[in-house]
Amino acid sequence: MSNTQRPTSPHLQVYSWSLEMALSIFHRATGVALGGGTLLITWWLIAIATGPEAYDQFRMAMGSIIGKTILLAFTFSLMLHLCNGIRHLFWDMGKGFDLEDTHRSSKLVLLSSVVLTLISWAVGYGMI
Repeated sequence: MSNTQRPTSPHLQVYSWSLEMALSIFHRATGVALGGGTLLITWWLIAIATGPEAYDQFRMAMGSIIGKTILLAFTFSLMLHLCNGIRHLFWDMGKGFDLEDTHRSSKLVLLSSVVLTLISWAVGYGMI
């Protein structure tokens, strides 16, 4: 067996955190969260099909503070994943790879995710 010294891969401690790195991780995490949200949608549809008692249980669970927090997190996950996915479509076309464009689009993804989440909740509560 040879005693060859091979380079090791850099660890996360080597890199300084950036917004782009965080958005890459959040994009994956929101994908997982959307999978969990699909279970909520399934529960909702089954509750509707089962009858009024089951639907009332669903409404009570989602109407609580914890339920609303879960729904808000699901909505934000959906919007962040959508906006970041649109940014990836531009990258697939070869646009936006400059460092300045990447910083700008990262901030735009976060801002638009928050705005779209707030608009969705305002429409859902009948404020708009």
